[in-house]
Amino acid sequence: MKYKKALTRRSLLSGTAISIIPATSFAQSLNENSPEWMTEPGTPFNEYGFPSTQEKNIKREIFQPYEEYAPGSGVAMTPLEKLEGIITPNGLHFERSHNGVPNIDARQHEFLIHGLVKNPLVFKIEDLLKYPMVTKTYFIECGGNSFYNSNAFPIAIDRTCGTIHGLISTSEWTGVPLKSLLDEAGIQKDALWLLAEGADAAAMSRSIPLEKALDDTIIALYQNGERIRPEQGYPMRLIVPGWEGNISIKWLRRIKLTKKPTHTKDETSKYTDLLANGKSLQFTFPMGVKSVITKPTAGPVPLKKGPVHITGLAWSGLGSIKEVEVSTDKCKTWNKANLDGDNTPFAPVRFRYNWIWNGKECSIASRAVDSKNNIQPQRKDWSIRYGLGHLYHNNSIQIWRINPEGKIFNEYDDLAQNEKWSEK
Repeated sequence: MKYKKALTRRSLLSGTAISIIPATSFAQSLNENSPEWMTEPGTPFNEYGFPSTQEKNIKREIFQPYEEYAPGSGVAMTPLEKLEGIITPNGLHFERSHNGVPNIDARQHEFLIHGLVKNPLVFKIEDLLKYPMVTKTYFIECGGNSFYNSNAFPIAIDRTCGTIHGLISTSEWTGVPLKSLLDEAGIQKDALWLLAEGADAAAMSRSIPLEKALDDTIIALYQNGERIRPEQGYPMRLIVPGWEGNISIKWLRRIKLTKKPTHTKDETSKYTDLLANGKSLQFTFPMGVKSVITKPTAGPVPLKKGPVHITGLAWSGLGSIKEVEVSTDKCKTWNKANLDGDNTPFAPVRFRYNWIWNGKECSIASRAVDSKNNIQPQRKDWSIRYGLGHLYHNNSIQIWRINPEGKIFNEYDDLAQNEKWSEK
């Protein structure tokens, strides 16, 4: 069907735009060419909405390395490369569980504050719902995020962005400031730490400095506007902004104020950092400044020659993001990327950079700088700091290599060094 004139607003108002075709014929043509979904009523309402069935491939990847011995221990990773913005849908928020998700009856669940307090307190859920609340947008990142790129893996493994870096998610958390409850309990003068413990079968627990608890820590009851889901800690979880995710205790059942750290099983056996000099850091609470290009990323769909919109996420557990740079020549030169929206502490920012790929082999990467001028390190520098086989707090630069066919691969900046290590 051809038109004699362009369909401008003026021509439409004058009634001359489609003068060569009678109105009745035009309407008939539209009806005959209508897609199937315009010819019959759609599905009825749902009490709870679901994604389109055509988006069924947008899902978390589950990793359970010890499923035979510990079926409730593992991770489910957020598909970062398939999302936009900074907020993670509740159903795609990453999950880390050490002994499965408990089926808690919220009507029976109680939360206790005890130890070095003047007035021990016990709260039911309905009690906490009566307190003044705050809403904050915070990321949660597992201390073991990006373990595939740690020095435990000397050769780069080809995985998607979500599989390598998907143990980070961001939500709008609503809950009660922990300070309000601690003030009500009355803190004894010799209290310097607290023990937070969950109601799961692992009784997950961590020591937290009292200073942080009184600063910005909240007891979250809502996630992105709805009650927290079971795998995220229903009916309540601790949110410790910017610090390793394991400290944001899920299924929170008690907080005990203490003089010293408790040295729980997980903060001694797992969440410690082995240094190259043979020593270890027991407490490395904040997550370092970090960024990653989420698109384009390794995957089945090759990149096409021509304009490319590079985008990704940057975050820091030490403050907010100051700037993000993008390199298209394997970190030799850097160009400033654009940042979306507001940049607040402990919330990621999405960065964007427009580029034209000439079809030749190259490598792309991003580098973030936070508000305290911490610069995201290269992998070779991060690896020098930590002992071989170290998995935690990997905030090194991610490099994606693009071959002439447009296929994208995970790439290290220190392959020769890693090959030397692999011989040991």
